[in-house]
Amino acid sequence: MVEVVAALIVEDGRFLICQRPVNKTRALEWEFVGGKVEPHETKEQALVRECREELGVTVAAESVYFELDHVYPDITIHLTLFRARIAEGQPKLLEHNDMKWITAQEIPQYRFCPADKEILQKIISDSKNREKSEN
Repeated sequence: MVEVVAALIVEDGRFLICQRPVNKTRALEWEFVGGKVEPHETKEQALVRECREELGVTVAAESVYFELDHVYPDITIHLTLFRARIAEGQPKLLEHNDMKWITAQEIPQYRFCPADKEILQKIISDSKNREKSEN
């Protein structure tokens, strides 16, 4: 099983998603920024490194939002999604094909990597619960 980390970066009620490059598996599917944890790294260190490599930003990992295991045909992963904030820099497309800031209501408009489906359901549910508590 491969350890993978990703960042749920939220600003002004929107969260950041990135579109995988054409030359990688799951090409052009949308995902949260992140990647594999190297043997010498903690999950938080891997998250900081991946965000720097892929977006040119420094992030601060705040807490674990969701964890899951997922089996793809080519790899089995344990994914840890951290709530994170951008501590320094503006996101740039260094590796991905595209990036967007979207709301929970916009999730159905995008084709996400299969491992993210459960996470996206939680984001939608959390968003609906927030709306109810605000009314």
